[in-house]
Parts: sequence; structure tokens; C-alpha cells
Amino acid sequence: MRSLTVDIGNTAIKYGCFEDGVLRESAVLQTDQQLLAIAKRLTPAHAIISSVVSPTAAWSAALRPAVLGQVLEFAPATTPLPLRNAYATPHTLGADRLAAAVGAAWLRPNADTLILDVGTAIKCDWVEGGHTFRGGSIAPGLRLRFQALHTFTGRLPLVELPTDLGAPVPLTGDDTQSAIRSGVLNGAVAEVNGLIDSYRERHPTLGVVLAGGDANFFQPRLKGRIFVIPELVLIGLHRILVHNVEE
Repeated sequence: MRSLTVDIGNTAIKYGCFEDGVLRESAVLQTDQQLLAIAKRLTPAHAIISSVVSPTAAWSAALRPAVLGQVLEFAPATTPLPLRNAYATPHTLGADRLAAAVGAAWLRPNADTLILDVGTAIKCDWVEGGHTFRGGSIAPGLRLRFQALHTFTGRLPLVELPTDLGAPVPLTGDDTQSAIRSGVLNGAVAEVNGLIDSYRERHPTLGVVLAGGDANFFQPRLKGRIFVIPELVLIGLHRILVHNVEE
């Protein structure tokens, strides 16, 4: 079966094409017309749409003429899932967080997994035993931290991420820009490593999965073994779609 998964995030729209359970292609889009062109080319049997920013009805309507079967609009509070959702307020839960949890449970069955999704926000979520989503934490991402320092102060400049994400970030900045860069980048790494340590103290066999647009910055700076899975949300959406249309 060929299927199409669409993840509408805060800063990007991603699609993935799965065939026989394998992700064959993925890319970033800008408009529903681009998505429709992709769907017409792929002619998927089914599709799933997830959004954290706006209702999915318009995207679903644009996509439906090119999909042979069902177009599933993912709603965390109501869509049937292949894992238990123990979040206290599922109607407020971000679709991307839950999809990532489903993806992690699929990839690491019967295992405790900590998901680090580092993009617009830094989301840290725990999947217990490969079967239950427990929740986690949400903090500002790197760009939001830079923007907040500039927006909510009188004189601090807007600092950008370094072009070379693998370059060392000096601990001690010797001018205002490098001091901001140290505070934001080194501070975020220390924060995430602290979360990993806290979870590993409670769950010694925990595995850590890293995803999101800033994964390349964090991956070499995090403690212990880290599984980098950039398309984790798309994988989870595919498993949700399979759960709904095949089972």
C-alpha cells in the first residue's frame, strides 16, 4: 500500500510517502497546491494529515481528489491509536508529540523511550514500555530563545544560529553577541542533558530518540547513546494511518 503522511508544523510543512511500510520520499512544502501536485503524482491509497497550527479541513479537502481511499484528519483526542494515551488533557496535546510517541513505540517495542523533538520548541516526551504515552515537557527552542532576548529587552541584538552547527560554542562570550550565543546554545544543551540524566535515573534502560529541525546541533552534544530519527513524526503518522485503515 502506498500512503501519504502530512505534518503541518509551526515553521514547516512536511510530507512523507510510504510504500509497503517503508518511507520512500519526504520533503518540505509551502502550500496546499504543492501538496495536491505531490498527491497527484503519487496517487496514494490513503493519506493522513496532522497540524499543530490550524484546522486540517482545508488541507484535507484540497488533497481528497487525488487520494484513492481515506484521508484521515489526525485528532489526538479522538483518533484511534496503536498505543495508550495517558495524557490528562488529550484535547490540548500537540498532534506532533503524539505522532512521535507512536513512531517511537513502533521502532522500539516494549522499551522505555525518551523522545527529544528539537525545533520551534524543545519537546521531551516519555513513552513507557513501548505501549503508553505519559507526557513530558515543552520549552522554547533555540530560535525562540534568541528572539525573546531581542524582543523583550531594550538593547540586546537578534542573534542567529551559527552556520556551522558542529562548531564549538565558547562557554565565555567576549562580546554581547557571543555572550548571548553561549547562554542560549550552551544553556539549552545543559538543559536537555539534565532532562536525559533525570529520566535515566528513574528508568535505567531508557533509550533516547532525537528528532526535529535542530537535531544536527544537539546530537553531538548530548550524553550517552542517542538514536537520531529525523522523520519520527512522519513514521508515527504512518502507523496511525495503518492502524485506522487496515486494522
